[in-house]
Amino acid sequence: MTNGTGLWLGRIFMCLTALALLAAPNCFAQAGADQPVRVGIIGLDTSHATEFTRMFNDASDPNHVPGVRVVAAFKGGSPDIKESWDRVEKYTAELHDKWKVQIVDSIPTLCSMVDAILLESVDGRTHLEQVRPVLAAHKPVFIDKPLAANLKDAREIARLADRAGVPWFSSSSLRYWAETQRLKNAPEAGGTVGASVYGPSPLEPHHTDLTWYGIHAVEILYAIMGSGCETVTRVNTEDTDVVVGKWKDGRIGEMRGIRKGPYEFGITLFGAKAILHSGPQPTNYYQPLLVEIAQFFRTHKSPIDTKETLEMFEFMEAADMSKAKGGAPVALSEAGK
Repeated sequence: MTNGTGLWLGRIFMCLTALALLAAPNCFAQAGADQPVRVGIIGLDTSHATEFTRMFNDASDPNHVPGVRVVAAFKGGSPDIKESWDRVEKYTAELHDKWKVQIVDSIPTLCSMVDAILLESVDGRTHLEQVRPVLAAHKPVFIDKPLAANLKDAREIARLADRAGVPWFSSSSLRYWAETQRLKNAPEAGGTVGASVYGPSPLEPHHTDLTWYGIHAVEILYAIMGSGCETVTRVNTEDTDVVVGKWKDGRIGEMRGIRKGPYEFGITLFGAKAILHSGPQPTNYYQPLLVEIAQFFRTHKSPIDTKETLEMFEFMEAADMSKAKGGAPVALSEAGK
């Protein structure tokens, strides 16, 4: 082969390679600026599936969040959790009949139809297995609370997502409650010395106690305090949980879980200059969270540090360990061992 022939063939090869790269699908391809992100839902056993769809798909809704459209869904459901099996058919019918969302019979099929995933299954035990095909398909995913039913699964989800290089995040809507954000950033407090947060905390036997619903109050606490808790102590009765965390910088954070009495959320922020209290209950839990999700689906940048998300699960598991030890303090470093 002459040098001239080799050079000519080399140029052809380079051109063909460039064309192949241009034609190859981008595993994180994003919708155009004027096109909505096509989203699929996994898990139609929670009102979040229908509420999120309404606010994303209905431009006439006063809480509409533009830029995202739910187009397909996988039903899911757990036969041993009443909150799942007695709602899944109702919500599936609403998504299909009212919102014209296509219902598919597998998660891989769902992933092939969309740009991003909302994993909404109410049962945290299912999240690890349901997210595996999502990560294999390289689809950005929001995993609704709880991220998992326990710390072990939460860590494994984070590990698998990191290995696959797939962007994800998980959050309670209460993290973005206006009062959470106001108190978190309140200059008049003069810096956060500590916080006391309360909220409903019913239990579900298949989940670590606080992950089922108490996670909402835990998430508020972490939104304000940030990561860095070292030990927790839990006082538990049939009607109430009180979990006190000691942060490494000396701050104290308290989560009170309510099982008897009004199911309300509240915050007291202890600042160096002032003690502040949250205002009225949120009238719209979801819209601020959906704004964050829509931005995440566009940018693929999580608004929450994975370290903080996993520390919340260490906090909740250490609280279970403290309960088993009659309220003795437990270090977060012992959680999961």
